[in-house]
Amino acid sequence: MRRPPTTQEFVLDELRRSISAGELAPGQPIRQDGIAQRLGVSRVPLREALKTLEAEGQVIYQPHRGYSVAELSLSDLLEVYRMRELLEGEAARVAVDRFTETDLTRVADAQQDVERAAERGDLVAMIAANRRFHFALLEPAGMPRLLRVVRTLWDTTDAYRAVYYNAEPNRARVRAEHAEIIRAARDRDGEELTRLLGQHREHAVQDLRETIAE
Repeated sequence: MRRPPTTQEFVLDELRRSISAGELAPGQPIRQDGIAQRLGVSRVPLREALKTLEAEGQVIYQPHRGYSVAELSLSDLLEVYRMRELLEGEAARVAVDRFTETDLTRVADAQQDVERAAERGDLVAMIAANRRFHFALLEPAGMPRLLRVVRTLWDTTDAYRAVYYNAEPNRARVRAEHAEIIRAARDRDGEELTRLLGQHREHAVQDLRETIAE
């Protein structure tokens, strides 16, 4: 049985959800008094949660201005996705030869959750399921240090993932691309799997490039 979350963990989960849902958008100031009141907590666990998000690169702190959701420049975004390309590509090439049927079932189950969330228009659930889908593909590589870096890179772009998923055509594209990725994984075709994952990331970059430029 999972132990009940601490107050700090509860606040951290709520802040992550708000960022993923787009309720706290890139560049938006974080009003601590209002959030603490809404969540029914003191400022202490809220400050600790914000420090955790700051260390992950999801929020930034400016003296006399306080915290705000991190806002990526186009060069920042391209750097993050280039790093993901290199690291995730390596993990996928190693993982593909180690996939068990249990691993592939985890991938398929995560994709079913993506599908259900997309049909409901539940962006938060879709983003969470999408993350499970991708890491279910990469974790069989058995490279925990590499994946810790990849998780940090994902954290820095959560707010932008919400923007990308907000458009129905993008949600449909994600679902179709995931189906192709699953086929390559089941075929243990490392070259095709790596190519499809790269294409999947590139489509997100193309769309977000326009968003950030605006």
